[in-house]
Amino acid sequence: MTSNLTADVVVIGFGKGGKVTAAALGRAGRRVILIERSDQMYGGTCPNVGCVPTKQLVHHSSKRRPDDSPEEWFERSIAEVQALTSTFRAGNYNALNDAENITLLTGTASFVDEHTVAVGDVRITAETILINTGSESVIPNIPGLRESPRTVTNVDLIHTAHLPGRLAVIGGGYQGIEFASIYRRFGTQVTVLESSDRILGREDDDVAAVAADILTGEGVEIVAGAEVLEIRDEDTVVYRKGGREHTLTVDAILAATGRAPVTAGLRLENAGVRTTASGAIEVDSYLRTSQPHIFALGDVNGGPQFTYISLDDSRIVLDQLLGSGKRSTADRVAVPQTLFMSPPLATVGLTEKAAREAGYRVRIGMQNVADIIAMPRAYIVEETRGAMKFVIDAETDEILGAALLSVDAQELINVVTLAMRHRITAAELRDSIYTHPSSTEAFNDVLATIVR
Repeated sequence: MTSNLTADVVVIGFGKGGKVTAAALGRAGRRVILIERSDQMYGGTCPNVGCVPTKQLVHHSSKRRPDDSPEEWFERSIAEVQALTSTFRAGNYNALNDAENITLLTGTASFVDEHTVAVGDVRITAETILINTGSESVIPNIPGLRESPRTVTNVDLIHTAHLPGRLAVIGGGYQGIEFASIYRRFGTQVTVLESSDRILGREDDDVAAVAADILTGEGVEIVAGAEVLEIRDEDTVVYRKGGREHTLTVDAILAATGRAPVTAGLRLENAGVRTTASGAIEVDSYLRTSQPHIFALGDVNGGPQFTYISLDDSRIVLDQLLGSGKRSTADRVAVPQTLFMSPPLATVGLTEKAAREAGYRVRIGMQNVADIIAMPRAYIVEETRGAMKFVIDAETDEILGAALLSVDAQELINVVTLAMRHRITAAELRDSIYTHPSSTEAFNDVLATIVR
């Protein structure tokens, strides 16, 4: 028997943007119903199958000693990862389940019309609807790949306590390289198959080369210019390079070729919500869909696929619903990102290549971490691999972009990002006073190397 509910706001998806918006609206007195299709995804991708578990695996992989059994160490690490994600999942659920004016429903949501959403036999009508369903891994249409039991996604790897002896990674982008680094440090033989002429195609050649040297130094095999043709006999990757076919027999195949917005089953057409050619929900700069009372937050709207962007999306939507309505995606300046290989690679802004193509006259500051005299912390923690690179506007001395491949890069990039947002010059960042010994003081040296 169908039951009917009413609410001021329905939120579809328990990701970062959805949960933050729901909590704030509940505190403001709005009646909110938050719908999540899986009881294993309270809190969204990041704490359950994304940022948190993968970064914990990065941490555990670096702690393994030579005399530790790789299989046993990995099994213990996965157990600790699952314990942590369970804690976070319960914390996210309890925080909203106990909140005033918020009702949680677990089930698959679909639109009945522009103001009504169905979850099983429950129909919910609301004035405002927020879609926060995230994204999912894409498995490319390579013959045999989808059918092979050896094919895994990043989610499968996080839930698997068995350490593969040999792993093939299809794709040399951020996700592929992160997992290649993690599993190699656990003891897996890893081969990265990248169709382009090098990995990390979004980065400058010199930065990508340093990253590749670190990975190959740890034993990761990188095969650039590799066209994967098929998966044969479930465990054999057939690829072409240099006009010749090669085969690779593996225990697992990670498809790391991108993520797509999750919209299947939402029946967006019933609500008149349009999607883009890439399958993302079409939004304006205020995150309104083709229906002004329906908003899309996070990965599902086709923007940068980061948890912190989903959080910023919540600020935009809350400003629409509770504030002045002026905040928009156009306000975003200098959005950083980090690849958690070991050491991490963090970037922000323009690469040197992009800056020159945009017509800037630039100056470049770049140093290998091992040569940065003002960074003894790298030696203290025994991690001197990597390099730091800054791209500077020669006319204004403002920072156009940076690539930091070093210990603590995931923290350092936030300092650079803040400087860029407030138009602090390279000279000011170079001459600032930093604690010692710290990684930040590396800026004193690197920014002193700037040349035309």
